[in-house]
Amino acid sequence: MRNIVIVGFMGTGKTVVAKLLAQKLGREFLELDAVIEEKEGMSIKEIFEKKGEEYFREIEKGVVRETSEKKGLVVSAGGGAIIDEENFRNLKKNSVIICLEASPDTILKRTGGNTCRPLLNVPDPKKKIEGLLKKRETHYKKADFRIDTDGMSVEQVAQKAIELIPA
Repeated sequence: MRNIVIVGFMGTGKTVVAKLLAQKLGREFLELDAVIEEKEGMSIKEIFEKKGEEYFREIEKGVVRETSEKKGLVVSAGGGAIIDEENFRNLKKNSVIICLEASPDTILKRTGGNTCRPLLNVPDPKKKIEGLLKKRETHYKKADFRIDTDGMSVEQVAQKAIELIPA
């Protein structure tokens, strides 16, 4: 049974949708960032601050490699996980990839005030969101399916994902 991997920018609902999807499908849920935090013994924010993004991406690559060998999971992947070609190939070989999307305004509203988002701890977070979305757009477009989560509940997004997943 192929994995279902939920990708997309921060604030699009990856974790909550993936958890609900796993529950509805009776599958195991796995959040890549949580696995990384457990492995490293510190939060993603601390990893970025103490060791840098490059170090984080290397750890992420190893976790993606390990996860791609498992079957039947619903995986919430970090916002930048599929930017790396090796990560994308590893996830793709045994998974259906669904990208959740949202407008910059929605993302800002959903992530506003959250100091655990290292990439948004900048003077103009909306501008940063717009820039990162543009930079990542071609990578997100490689997903098997895309769901615009603007104005949708977690339940609606999970139901839409179920409808898209091939039997």
